[in-house]
Amino acid sequence: MTFLDAPLAALDGTPGTLGDIIGGRAALLVNVASKCGLTPQYTALEKLHEEYADRGFTVVGVPCNQFGGQEPGSAEEIQEFCSVSYGVTFPMTEKVEVNGADRHPVYQALVDTPDIEGRTGDISWNFEKFLISADGEVVARFAPLVTPDDPRLVAAVDALLP
Repeated sequence: MTFLDAPLAALDGTPGTLGDIIGGRAALLVNVASKCGLTPQYTALEKLHEEYADRGFTVVGVPCNQFGGQEPGSAEEIQEFCSVSYGVTFPMTEKVEVNGADRHPVYQALVDTPDIEGRTGDISWNFEKFLISADGEVVARFAPLVTPDDPRLVAAVDALLP
């Protein structure tokens, strides 16, 4: 069993796993929040999702309320905010914890991955990003301030896809 097999429901409550949500595509997994100074990254995340979807790529948003209580809403409120405010079409999961004793199993597997500066461990803030290959290999980790249109992130996505 890998982290792709860990139970993780869709934002609408549909049960499944991260593997079900990704559906055999490469993915950028991002812990997201609606009331964060980094929330405008949704625009670039959606653009990245749209630009690379035809090559077998998806962004996956993972709501988390652990950083300053910046994702307090219900699943319905999160979905409406993302859709109306940013036109988000990529999949979103249920709200999870990414740090601490109740850290979701997906994040338990991810936190040992070093970011581009070599840092591992706890998720530092909203909008930390993990690039995952179609076969479930964690390829890269990007800090929250690395935007989805950062040339390093875009090059990593591009290099991963056919």
